[in-house]
Amino acid sequence: MKIAIIHYWLVNMRGGEKMLEALLELFPNADIYTHVYDPQAVSPLIRTRRIYTSYINKLPFAKKLYQKYMPLMPNALKDFNLQDYDLIISSEAGPVKGVVPNPEAYHICYCHSPMRYLWDMYHEYFRGAGFITRFFMKALIPRLRLWDVSSANLVDRFITNSHYVAKRIKRYYNRDADVVYGPAAIEKFLAVERQPEDFYLFFGQLVGYKRADIAIDACIASGRKLVVAGSGAKKKDIRGYERSGLISFVGRISDAEVTKLFSRAKALLFPGIEDLGLVPIEANAAGCPVIAYRKGGVLDTVKEDVTGVFFDEQTSESLIQVMDTFETIEARFSNRAAFTEQVQQFSKAAFIERVRRIIAERKRV
Repeated sequence: MKIAIIHYWLVNMRGGEKMLEALLELFPNADIYTHVYDPQAVSPLIRTRRIYTSYINKLPFAKKLYQKYMPLMPNALKDFNLQDYDLIISSEAGPVKGVVPNPEAYHICYCHSPMRYLWDMYHEYFRGAGFITRFFMKALIPRLRLWDVSSANLVDRFITNSHYVAKRIKRYYNRDADVVYGPAAIEKFLAVERQPEDFYLFFGQLVGYKRADIAIDACIASGRKLVVAGSGAKKKDIRGYERSGLISFVGRISDAEVTKLFSRAKALLFPGIEDLGLVPIEANAAGCPVIAYRKGGVLDTVKEDVTGVFFDEQTSESLIQVMDTFETIEARFSNRAAFTEQVQQFSKAAFIERVRRIIAERKRV
């Protein structure tokens, strides 16, 4: 088969790009199509492939302001001539599933998430936007929603990374989706030796929906120590919180420092809602329990009372109650074999095997 992989943009190396790397291992001759491409921001594996871009890539400051050009991306897909390809895999988190393959081709969309600024997080994005952005959002979002729904008809089969996202795909596109967990880098954490100390960990970019504020407020109110790792903290907030003597901000950290924190933290606090969430998987791979809000992709990744526990309300009070309970049963989470068994389903090998099986099912039809 001649294969094309359509990826929304290639300007960093996050979960979507790690999944792209796994697809490239499975399909070594696949071509890549994307809206914006920054060779310096992606891995050597991705750079070795044939990469075609839309006209968005030529617009001013596209490598930094690519999200500002999203309203133009549905139209820019016309630049992609896919008539010679037998298999199309669209990697959707921005507008790419609306490509037009030839009538005999098979189009699989791996939907990381229906575009959240169009749907369930529209009001949050709107509140945080400036006046000009709000003006354009009001004008453009209704048309983008119509395009997003209609372009779902160009997909033969949806797959996604969690049952949480599968429900959203069903709601917005009225399509069923197979769950194929995205690959996590579990191997580098499996050999970590656990030596837990008296502090909790929050790890992730400090943006609103990750709800670091809940973890911070809960630890200050209950007199517990918390290490906050990740970029995005404001200096005034750091100064204010660190006065308590309980909260430590370490900013962006290296892979080695991440591993060290997973080995030493009492547990990872995960109060936000993620489509899947790679951090809890990596923490569990290192044997670190997770205390998470009971919603989102974490329900797929954390096994309750085996690799973590859940709190039921997205408040610091609810988190404190579960932290109190966790500390009375903490010894229950010392079975490293149970953690290792749980995370195997999120490995790169498991991802590749599931995708291979889906392709094989198509061939049998």
